[in-house]
Amino acid sequence: MGTSVQVTPLSGAYGEGPLCYLLAVDGFRFLLDCGWTDHCDPSLLQPLARVAPTIDAVLLSHPDIMHLGALPYAMKHLGLSAPVYATEPVFRLGLLTMYDYFLSRWQVADFDLFTLDDIDAAFQNVVRLKYSQNHLLNDKGEGIVIAPHVSGHLLGGTVWKITKDGEDVVYAVDFNHRKERHLNGTALGSFVRPAVLITDAYNALNNQVYKRQQDQDFIDSMVKVLASGGSVLLPVDTAGRVLELLLIMEQYWAQRHLVYPIYFLTNVSTSTVDYVKSFLEWMSDSISKSFEHTRDNAFLLRYVSLIINKEELEKLGDAPKVVLASMASLEVGFSHDIFVEMANEAKNLVLFTEKGQFGTLARMLQVDPPPKAVKVTMGKRIPLVGDELKAYEEEQERIKKEELLKASLSKDEELKASHGSNAKASDPMVVDASSSRKSSNAGSHVGGNVDILIDGFVPSTTSFAPMFPFFENTADWDDFGEVINPDDYMMKQDEMDNNMMLGAGDGMDGKLDEGSARLLLDSAPSKVISNEMTVQVKCSLAYMDFEGRSDGRSVKSVIAHVAPLKLVLVHGSAEATEHLKMHCAKNSDLHVYAPQIEETIDVTSDLCAYKVQLSEKLMSNVISKKVEFAGGALRCGEYITVRKIGDSNQKGSTGSQQIVIEGPLCEDYYKIRELLYSQFFLL
Repeated sequence: MGTSVQVTPLSGAYGEGPLCYLLAVDGFRFLLDCGWTDHCDPSLLQPLARVAPTIDAVLLSHPDIMHLGALPYAMKHLGLSAPVYATEPVFRLGLLTMYDYFLSRWQVADFDLFTLDDIDAAFQNVVRLKYSQNHLLNDKGEGIVIAPHVSGHLLGGTVWKITKDGEDVVYAVDFNHRKERHLNGTALGSFVRPAVLITDAYNALNNQVYKRQQDQDFIDSMVKVLASGGSVLLPVDTAGRVLELLLIMEQYWAQRHLVYPIYFLTNVSTSTVDYVKSFLEWMSDSISKSFEHTRDNAFLLRYVSLIINKEELEKLGDAPKVVLASMASLEVGFSHDIFVEMANEAKNLVLFTEKGQFGTLARMLQVDPPPKAVKVTMGKRIPLVGDELKAYEEEQERIKKEELLKASLSKDEELKASHGSNAKASDPMVVDASSSRKSSNAGSHVGGNVDILIDGFVPSTTSFAPMFPFFENTADWDDFGEVINPDDYMMKQDEMDNNMMLGAGDGMDGKLDEGSARLLLDSAPSKVISNEMTVQVKCSLAYMDFEGRSDGRSVKSVIAHVAPLKLVLVHGSAEATEHLKMHCAKNSDLHVYAPQIEETIDVTSDLCAYKVQLSEKLMSNVISKKVEFAGGALRCGEYITVRKIGDSNQKGSTGSQQIVIEGPLCEDYYKIRELLYSQFFLL
């Protein structure tokens, strides 16, 4: 038999819930994503809670709530402690996404499911990998290799390939085959005949329109509202698809010479864009080439203003403007508050660019026809003053004293337990209470000196004499002094990364702007006041699909091209899942599975795998010979990958082939490019 493989959905099966799946490869248990919804309902995580302590590794695919939102909670409450693997953008932007989400919740409610410190602690465990970087697992995972590849959906988004004994298991959800302004298309098409492909049916029933026409319609719909004196609200995510929207608006504002102000409003907007500017090597080829030739960074935004509070918007009043605000669900965040303010004006437009999560205000407004009135809860956090502040401080002082008392009692108990009843037999300094009494009585006959020393201090029978602890120094010495180990004084890279994340927001390496840092570190006593209200929805509502996923026709084509031996379908409505399952079963010889939540399926390969070990004698007689680089990927050093794509059957001809260099714009990149220039014509 081949490598043993089992798949168990913990969430996101036969529905559009958050993505979270258990994958076992020869007993090594991977958690594929750890998503949650904007409602943060702990009951959704019950299947995860049952297996969290047994997880060996976590693989994150995208930096949004639906893919990693439950990570801090799972590590704090569910016993999840496994190492986490992700690309650098998923790590950085995912951390910012969680900061933004926590602050959005905390500002309107007493949110206690996790804290900023819990977020930092969860992301401390992230091991960051480059695209196409093969990472060999150790210990229990010995022999398993994991590698991230381009998904094309979000910046840093990942298709994971897990390899054991020559068999590949590919986890590819939310991929996009189309090349966009800031992202290349997915690398999934480069995989051929994996043993197992785990993919989603989310868009199986949808077909996309022509992209250029969609972009123009998107801009036209906003300009029409702005020209009539209205404003436009786009509820967006923190650091995901909003990046593509920013570039679209930058391009058309420049081409049409538009002067309407655009605002990108989240709790961490400036920090988000600052990081994105440094991730050019993770973006599309066009952005990399543009920067290489002109040193022009695509995210040096000229028409979009980055703000972290509503003060700038309030200065404009009712003036026409475009606001991209988090959160996309409209449940909390700036988008929620701005919607309430704009909804009762018919001249305004709320433009959705992604399908809302089930049960959220955004999804409710996207149904046809939309409701005429909706109930919302408006919350606001205000500082404590007067008697409330005094009562709070007194309570905190009482709690502090109780904690100190508990700590003191606990220390005394530890001392008693460590010394025990035989302490006086083993320690010559132990004072017996009865002998002290006798000595004091005897001392009274000779002047009472002992009485003075012992009066008021009669130790208990289990205590020992007051004395500072003494530890003998057993270090080695030489002619120059004490012998030390230099490694004890060297700070490793992992320790440096951890130290950067000790405080809330420290994981951002100083790139948090002053305003965001102030929000993250604000610990002033406060309370939340809230009230329910009914909002009359008079503004226009529209939806345009900018989710950045392959449509149904493309998904079917990609699956047919990859041709896995076994296909596992997850994350899609029941209708979409059954449609794609029937299509693949009918039009190919695939073994297709669509498990329910907590249903374990065995997708072990029917192939037999054998290991052959060559002797040193045989290897010493092997003559190395050049082989033509006909296709696939060639790893050059730690960061650079060279790919040859196209028709490899036409040897000696470059007319239908292309060599692509992937990686950061570093010294190795330019050396390899110069070497290839001397041998090939790059198209």
